[in-house]
Amino acid sequence: MLRSLRENDTVRAMTGTADIKTGTAGPRRPAPAGGSARHFTFLLLERFSLLSFAGAVETLRLANRIAGRRIYHWTLTADGGGTVASSAGVSFPVDDDLGDPPREATILVCGGVEVSEATTKRVVAWLRRMARRGDPIGGFCTAAYTMAKAGLLDQKRATIHWENQEGFAEAFDGVELTRGVFTVDGNRMTTAGGTASIDLMLRLIARDEGEDLANAVADQMIYSSIRTDQDQQRLSTPTRIGVRHPKLSTVIQKMEAHIEEPISPATLAREVGLSTRQLERLFRRYLNRSPKRYYMELRLERARKLLMQTDMSVINVGLACGFTSPSHFSKCYRSHYSTTPYRERGSNGTE
Repeated sequence: MLRSLRENDTVRAMTGTADIKTGTAGPRRPAPAGGSARHFTFLLLERFSLLSFAGAVETLRLANRIAGRRIYHWTLTADGGGTVASSAGVSFPVDDDLGDPPREATILVCGGVEVSEATTKRVVAWLRRMARRGDPIGGFCTAAYTMAKAGLLDQKRATIHWENQEGFAEAFDGVELTRGVFTVDGNRMTTAGGTASIDLMLRLIARDEGEDLANAVADQMIYSSIRTDQDQQRLSTPTRIGVRHPKLSTVIQKMEAHIEEPISPATLAREVGLSTRQLERLFRRYLNRSPKRYYMELRLERARKLLMQTDMSVINVGLACGFTSPSHFSKCYRSHYSTTPYRERGSNGTE
């Protein structure tokens, strides 16, 4: 059982005792020739994503183990020190309370659910101080929010989990948001969550030690396809909706791209070379609903995310989702979700 990630803790492996920090069997090996091991400081926010954090740490551990020397080491920090609970309920003891990492350390912020609450004033101040030192700073899962709140992503490219994209875009219009699994812009790095942290760490290992080591680590993890910053985080539209009709997929992509200013079904049909009746039949056949109904559900889903993730007024949420009348927005929302936008916002604790 994993008990701690502190420097002296060990776990029992099948082949003997393995050190968590270095991933090497037995005593630690010397640091890489010509300098000390590269240091990572993981800032754990309350209810951080366990998958993203564990994926990153395990990638570094395996790099040390396969290289046969201590290339990387890491420490954990958090606001208040002590222990921090992940979103899965597993708690981790940290090494310090927002201390001072070694110079040229890479700071990796681990976000998760309710990231706005976890982004405290002390966390923001600490990140700004690390940025002034010139440290590379990255964010896993929703931690792009924390970095943006600290002003670290102004005029930068960044990514965040697809579920949080709408709210993030509304809150931080000075950030160029991508839909990649990870994004690197200078000394700022962001990932979309899940296993994307593994892809980012493999890229850093390849940069530091070469492609051969990165590939060996991926092979050890049974990670058969290393993604790049050009890979998209969501499945393709045909795969996601279980429909492989090309014209129907194109129409749905156009709907998703035009939420604030909806396009009429007649225009959508014309743009893909179909009649309105043909488009109706396609939606009925594959999705069991009309184009108008499907489009409405997309807009309401976007509205719900904005209500849950941002402080936008209910009226502005409606406008952002193509509803020019607040009463019509409320009526449609209640019909679909059995509650009003105002009650949804109130239950979320933001109004």
